Amino acid sequence: MTNASPSAAPTAVRPELRRSATEKMAGGVCGGLSAYSGIDALLWRVGFVGLTVAGGAGVLVYLLLWVLMPPPVAAQEPASPLDRAVTGLHTRLTGNQGTGAQA
Repeated sequence: MTNASPSAAPTAVRPELRRSATEKMAGGVCGGLSAYSGIDALLWRVGFVGLTVAGGAGVLVYLLLWVLMPPPVAAQEPASPLDRAVTGLHTRLTGNQGTGAQA
């Protein structure tokens, strides 16, 4: 008999919920949700359009997520004025920059 304990299965590390710098059409919200959930960004976009057509909630939810989700860690291109405004609003609402690792 062996007393070998079963090895712990490796757990997948889920990325932090942030807006995307690469998978981006407007604010990077759908790309960030895609990276976090594993669901394709196109499906998130279709969902937001469906919510918008069904009653207008898609636009409101998207804008709220745009403001509340932290910006991407490393942007490859300079942020647009709109992105800077949203990041400033996020900083004022949450009290942190959203660019560093959380403690």
